[in-house]
Amino acid sequence: MGKPVVYIDGKEGTTGLQIYDRLADREDIQLLLIDEDKRKDASERKRLMNEADLVFLCLPDAAAVEAVALAENPATRIIDASTAHRTAPGWTYGFPELGTEQREAIRTAKRVANPGCYATGFISLIAPLVRRGVLAPDAPLACHAISGYTGGGKKAIAQYEAEDREAELVSPRHYAVTLAHKHLPEMAQICGLTRKPVFMPMICDFPQGMVVTVPLYLDMLNGSQSLDSLRTLYREFYAGARFVTVRPDDAPACGFIGSNNLAGTNELQIFVCGNDEQVMLAARLDNLGKGASGAAVQNMNIMLGFPEETGLDVQSR
Repeated sequence: MGKPVVYIDGKEGTTGLQIYDRLADREDIQLLLIDEDKRKDASERKRLMNEADLVFLCLPDAAAVEAVALAENPATRIIDASTAHRTAPGWTYGFPELGTEQREAIRTAKRVANPGCYATGFISLIAPLVRRGVLAPDAPLACHAISGYTGGGKKAIAQYEAEDREAELVSPRHYAVTLAHKHLPEMAQICGLTRKPVFMPMICDFPQGMVVTVPLYLDMLNGSQSLDSLRTLYREFYAGARFVTVRPDDAPACGFIGSNNLAGTNELQIFVCGNDEQVMLAARLDNLGKGASGAAVQNMNIMLGFPEETGLDVQSR
């Protein structure tokens, strides 16, 4: 059997470029490239999509829906990096660390929806608690998150990296202040929540990196839970997961959790901090790595039968 043929539809965007960077030097796949003057030509895109074994869609939501219709070859498999299909019937959610069944579903799927960056952090913290019966699905939850500006796409990147940029960009800025961020549907559905969390994200003056936090009272949890028991729960849930680590009991020893420590990797770290009454759960990741392009390549590796970490930057443990 020859090398799997892969095509990136929307390679010029932030996520597409990052996927391309992770695939360009790989010798175990054949990467199809569209001519620059034809990248908006629907017939040429359709031809390449139907020649490919696997297609990445790195497009706005509406364009991603239209692109799926171009894939008429029943053998063509799709990973969609947009928000369009993350809660759609017939699509598999691309978070393999949710368990053996999830990883197997991805391996055999024709259509995989790549998770959102904030959703990845939130789900990594809350899904294990709900699935283990420790947190009620209707629990009133709040989620705070800070992210590097690359998560805002080309427009935000140009804004933050302009020489004459506005002074206000130096400070962290809340956004999605109507509390209706586009990642909320997948955050609730994949965790099995019946009540959406109150989600408050911020964009900050650094390129890549993210921390997603959920504060809880320990008496909101079923059973006699402590910081130690929660760390044990996460370690057992993510046992064998290559890219998810539960940080040691004394972390962060300095009293701070930096947001950009994992930039350039596909790692996700979980912190359980607090005291005898309250706990702060935190997930740290690269918004362009495990939060986007790295996760997409990880899913591709699973779907095509490659070792999960192939072509991905990892951090020593």
